Amino acid sequence: MVGINLLAVVAAAVAAFFASFVWYMIFGKELAKVSPAFAELQAQRPQPQNMLVVIIGSLILAFVIAYLLRGMDIHYWFGGMLLGGLLWIGLSAVQWASSIVWEKVPLKMAAIHAGDWLVKLMLIGAIIAAWQ
Repeated sequence: MVGINLLAVVAAAVAAFFASFVWYMIFGKELAKVSPAFAELQAQRPQPQNMLVVIIGSLILAFVIAYLLRGMDIHYWFGGMLLGGLLWIGLSAVQWASSIVWEKVPLKMAAIHAGDWLVKLMLIGAIIAAWQ
């Protein structure tokens, strides 16, 4: 798309991928205590197809945020972080709150995943906004 820096989109997606990797390295043991599925995955070697899905998801997310930043004419890192935070409140936090209430997702699990999404959204927003 015109006006979207594709190199910034790719860089932000890669940064988000690595930020999530570090996040789950830090909080993975706690998550494994409340998520049998995560505990099982943690015991295995990472599967390439799983990593590919995460990278593609990060690219899509970065492109959508770039599109919103362009449409809102935001060109400074703090504005990008603010947009990421607002998207987190409006989408991710609401989703996890609903999962806690309706699906009985453990609070610790929701907090770990929600924190990952907060970091990811704000990081992508900051990188793309600063790099336009």
